[in-house]
Amino acid sequence: MAKEKQKTINIKNRKAEFDYYLMEKYTAGLVLTGTEIKSIRLGKASLVDTYCVIINGEIWVKNMNIAQYFYGTYNNHAARRDRKLLLNRREIQRLQNATKSPGFTIVPTLLFIDENGRAKLDIHLARGKHAYDKRETLKEKEDRRDIDRQFKHNY
Repeated sequence: MAKEKQKTINIKNRKAEFDYYLMEKYTAGLVLTGTEIKSIRLGKASLVDTYCVIINGEIWVKNMNIAQYFYGTYNNHAARRDRKLLLNRREIQRLQNATKSPGFTIVPTLLFIDENGRAKLDIHLARGKHAYDKRETLKEKEDRRDIDRQFKHNY
């Protein structure tokens, strides 16, 4: 039997691109329970205020909100529990060395379901922006929007 076409789930952390310079990108698997993956497939997750930490050679995502599954009973999960990420040891070591220098952190940017039905999380090594950098980013965004409007208006 052929697999049914499922709607794509892409849950983004839009504030991350505004608050950080995103450097290196990694795609990590998530260790989830049954009700958590069902909630993600329904699109009931949020990456607001999430961050990653490395503890004892393992990388964890903290403060990620996955809403409780509506049909879950006593088996339901805690919405904001810490979840383990699956990366190669070499990748974790590279991230750990990079975050030792001041100003660098690990930020989740995209939660999605891959073609095999597994939940994946895109994380970036990131460096924080200053207030003047954020103003500059907003100005560039407005300029791009104005140029697009003029282009559409002329043609």
